Amino acid sequence: MAQPGKLIPVPTPETAEFWRGCQAGELRIQRCDACGHHQFPPQGFCRHCSSGRLRWVAASGRGTVLSYTIVHWSPNPAYAAEAPYSLALIQLDEGPRMLSNIIGCPPGSIKIGMAVRVEFEQCSPEIRLPKFTAL
Repeated sequence: MAQPGKLIPVPTPETAEFWRGCQAGELRIQRCDACGHHQFPPQGFCRHCSSGRLRWVAASGRGTVLSYTIVHWSPNPAYAAEAPYSLALIQLDEGPRMLSNIIGCPPGSIKIGMAVRVEFEQCSPEIRLPKFTAL
């Protein structure tokens, strides 16, 4: 559960559906009904065609590591006990990219191009964070 000093996301009207999906164990992203483009992070119009005809869809939860870094030291003591940990740029199979952690995988074994899938970690009663693990 929530630990003192850890940063807990606060849903906004634009991100509330994403966080509801995470709480339900589903990675949700926006899809444009006009052009079919998938996007994340959410916004009020399609970044590809500028249409406002967006809807939320369940993503596969699978992706590929495009880049990553290993964090060995955190200025926030709440995260220091978790070091070393990874922060990765994940290309979702649907196209959008998102930053997240790689869990359940020693930092030294993470590779660019590695296939991953989403898992959700409860960090407060209302928020589950999407994190990724190797396939």
